[in-house]
Amino acid sequence: MTNETAIIEIRAGAGGEEAALFAAALYRMYSRYAQSQGWQQRVLDSKPTGLGGFKEIVFELKNSDAFSKMQYEGGVHRVQRIPKTEKLGRVHTSTASVAVLLKPKGTDVKINPNDLKIDVFKSSGPGGQNVNKRMTAVRITHLPTGLVVASQTERDLQQNKENAMSILEARILEKKQLEEEEKISGERNAQIKWAKRAEKIRTYNFPQDRVTDHRIKKSFYNIEAIMDGKLEPLIKKLTQFLLCPECIERQWPKQNGRRILPISTNYSRKNIS
Repeated sequence: MTNETAIIEIRAGAGGEEAALFAAALYRMYSRYAQSQGWQQRVLDSKPTGLGGFKEIVFELKNSDAFSKMQYEGGVHRVQRIPKTEKLGRVHTSTASVAVLLKPKGTDVKINPNDLKIDVFKSSGPGGQNVNKRMTAVRITHLPTGLVVASQTERDLQQNKENAMSILEARILEKKQLEEEEKISGERNAQIKWAKRAEKIRTYNFPQDRVTDHRIKKSFYNIEAIMDGKLEPLIKKLTQFLLCPECIERQWPKQNGRRILPISTNYSRKNIS
């Protein structure tokens, strides 16, 4: 079994500061799950807020099965709960998006240094204030694709550059894979491409103490334990379902000879023909 590294990007969505706090809660959930699995983890970039949330956080999880277990976490996660700042006891709905990328191996992605525009700047903290007097943060633009990545987590410019390059390589690989898939079967994979970033896959309902995965239409209870990283039962059930051809057939029957999957997947082609 070869080592594989997953790069996880979590971004706050609708809901303002509560969405940023939810993004932080998702990061903690995945971090605790990674600890329970014995995975190595490292933050590549983050944009914290003043109340302890994240506008965005990018981190990597490394071990033999990290990507295999995390690959179906991509999509929009929704939370329903009473925020700590809510004085009237009303339940608010917020969202955060998760993207899961496979970190390329050395031979998977080749980047011409002449195709890069590199800018350095001072690291900033919550509210935008500078937290480092030295120019240690880096922003890299890949000119052929227009992809832009940044990293400011470390105090060392070279380390931040390496972190940013790791994110960039993973995004270029994802873009390349999606383009190749669309050439093979355009309509279905165009739908999957949209779903990876935009489809609501899971709801975390705190008042009802449940987490519902909308792809398999199943709820899991004891939400506090799940948010504390006890994800294995959910991930195991989800993976079993998505690798079951009969389950796929029942939930998403073919239409006009073609099956459109409204979810983020990396299915084996033989399972979804």
